[in-house]
Parts: sequence; structure tokens; C-alpha cells
Amino acid sequence: MTQEAGRRGGLDGQTLLVAVGLADLAVSAAGSALGTMRGLLRRSDAAELAAEAENELVARGRLVLDRYADVPPAHLEILARRALARKAAGDV
Repeated sequence: MTQEAGRRGGLDGQTLLVAVGLADLAVSAAGSALGTMRGLLRRSDAAELAAEAENELVARGRLVLDRYADVPPAHLEILARRALARKAAGDV
């Protein structure tokens, strides 16, 4: 495989192959998603299914925001607060 990459122009050729591979994967995934969407739109309970999907997306969005929005205090900050609390309590 290294000989093949060398023949295709080294790093530039490898980058091109990776980009083309990713594009092919994206097109394949999009085609699969479109087929799934067509099947879902033909269902009689499409409105309920869409509402459930919306609720699922809202819940996932909340989880992501909770995970990344509120940054916990640094470990050393917690230790410093505990040390100050002990010092204030007289447990030095």
C-alpha cells in the first residue's frame, strides 16, 4: 500500500484519496438516510413519529449542553476550598 501511495503523489495523493473516501461515505450515508425518510413518510403514524424524534433531539441537545456548558471547577480549586474550610474550622 505504501508503494501505491508513493505512485499517487505522496502526501497530497493520500490526502486526496482520504477526501474522496469521505465524500463517498457521506453520499452513501445520505442515500441511506433518504431511503429511510421515504419509508417513514409513508407510515400512517408519521406525525407521532416526528414528534417523538423531536422530543429525542431536544433531550439529546439538553444532555450535550449540560455536559459542555457548565464547566466544573478545577481540581486544585476544590482542594484549595477544602483547605480553607478546614483552616477556618480549626482543623489545621
